[in-house]
Amino acid sequence: MSDVSSASWLAPNLTLHGSEHAVSSGHYLASAAAFAILEAGGNAVDAGCCAGMALAVLHADEVNFGGVAPIMIRTAEGRTVSLDGLGVWPRRIPADLFQREHGGTIPIGILRTVVPAAPDAWITALRDHGTMSFAEVADAALRLARDGFAVFPLLADGIAKRQAGYRRWPANEAIYLPGGRPPEVGERFVQTDLAHTIQVMIDAEQRAGGGRIAGLEAARAEFYEGEIADAIVAYHEENGGYLRHDDLAEFRSRYEPVVEVRWRDFTILTCGAWCQGPILSEALLILEEFGLDGLEHNSAEYAHLVIEALKGVFADREHHFGDPEFVDVPLDRLLGPEHIAARAAAIHAEHAAEGLPEPLFGVSQALPEAISAEEVRHIGEGGTSYVCVVDRWGNAFSATPSDGASTAPVIPGTGIVPSLRGLQSRPDPAHPSGVAPGKRPRLTPNPAIVVRDDGSVMPFGCPGGDMQVQAMVQVFLNAFHFGMDLQQAVNAPRFSTWSFPNSFAPFDYLASHVFLEDRFDEEVLQGLEARGHDVRRWPGYTRDAAAVEAIYRNALTGFLESAADPRQPAQAVVR
Repeated sequence: MSDVSSASWLAPNLTLHGSEHAVSSGHYLASAAAFAILEAGGNAVDAGCCAGMALAVLHADEVNFGGVAPIMIRTAEGRTVSLDGLGVWPRRIPADLFQREHGGTIPIGILRTVVPAAPDAWITALRDHGTMSFAEVADAALRLARDGFAVFPLLADGIAKRQAGYRRWPANEAIYLPGGRPPEVGERFVQTDLAHTIQVMIDAEQRAGGGRIAGLEAARAEFYEGEIADAIVAYHEENGGYLRHDDLAEFRSRYEPVVEVRWRDFTILTCGAWCQGPILSEALLILEEFGLDGLEHNSAEYAHLVIEALKGVFADREHHFGDPEFVDVPLDRLLGPEHIAARAAAIHAEHAAEGLPEPLFGVSQALPEAISAEEVRHIGEGGTSYVCVVDRWGNAFSATPSDGASTAPVIPGTGIVPSLRGLQSRPDPAHPSGVAPGKRPRLTPNPAIVVRDDGSVMPFGCPGGDMQVQAMVQVFLNAFHFGMDLQQAVNAPRFSTWSFPNSFAPFDYLASHVFLEDRFDEEVLQGLEARGHDVRRWPGYTRDAAAVEAIYRNALTGFLESAADPRQPAQAVVR
């Protein structure tokens, strides 16, 4: 098992302590850009939106400027808001299209497109909670796209792995495979068409006049009603897609209720059941009900317990979660004491549940046939990114921008792929997360914020698809149950279960599969195997285990404790 007192498995990253403001994000250049905004007098929302747009340039294979951007904001006055930043299916798409014409699959290509939400989400957050203009906040993204930046290993590896996807469309290939090959580490990566798109939005803002709000709305209108929208719609009309002008012009990101759950002396704040956010709180409640006291960190007993609790919450996600505008998601019941107790009671300390548990109430959804890790069909659309910020006034920002570019076409001349997040809807419209016109896919990105009774606040989150909640649960418990330093909590080796249908088409189901980073003692693997888990090894530090960033504003010390995950080129910057 891992020895909490030992530093033998620690990566070089150390917790950074600041007193005024802090940012932590998935790339050091995005963090630097956000920090410059803070130094210039901007607030956490200004800085967070700056980093979020910059990440769409820097993590080009896993965050798209026209993708998704769910956001949580905690104001200095103590109000928390959740902005979905998630597009909907075009209003003209037939709900049964994929069942009727595509054999019950969501095919690669233009048909998985939903309305691009990220530009509207950033601008909405800036309009309602920021202080700066679009031009000021988007300047870093513009410069990075126009002038380029050095390719880093994660980007080089991601593009190389997905190059067959980029080669399907000339516009994708031109960006991601310049000169006909994947870029190499240290080469300059330039996105000229994306720079043009951002510049067009800036120009529209500067022409608008009438103050900051009018300028932000003009930048948004340029994307959703101007030349960018025209290019998107023309391409869809010519290539069998469903996006039309009214889908874009009438789209707005939605403020959604924040889900609040008590855990010890914390209030856990997550987004709603339109994403997987609430299962973070559910998992922590189940573990608290079962009991964590006496378990050694990352022992076989502890890992088994967490894995079994996660299987239970993934079952609830599978059988119940979907867009609450279309589906009655029984969150109060799922997070209530009776259900939590029942899920905890179903965990056997010495035996792993076979596959995904059944729902404890309601309709059981049919599961795909289980396969082995060697049969996995889903290569994946990159791993998302993340940014959190806390400013000098006490505002906190948490956002998880996402969407890749290897399984749907870039709109020529724009540098963007309108959100391909439809790949997280189920082809069967009868499924809670099934396809329907105007409906949101069930999103994996799920930014979170926790608030302690002493006034401390921590925004945190990560990339990683179905690994996101698993990593967030482990980091949170590392810090607040086992008492680790925040960066140590992030660095610690992770384990995972994949005993559920993957959230991404084609929804691979790896029943009983467990993956661990290769920093666990052999006795831990043996202990898990003895309990019935199919155990596999990851490298010692892998992005497959997600990459958590966090800032803990410690009300007792006054310090901003900031952590960035060594599993990606993340960086915290503090003052």
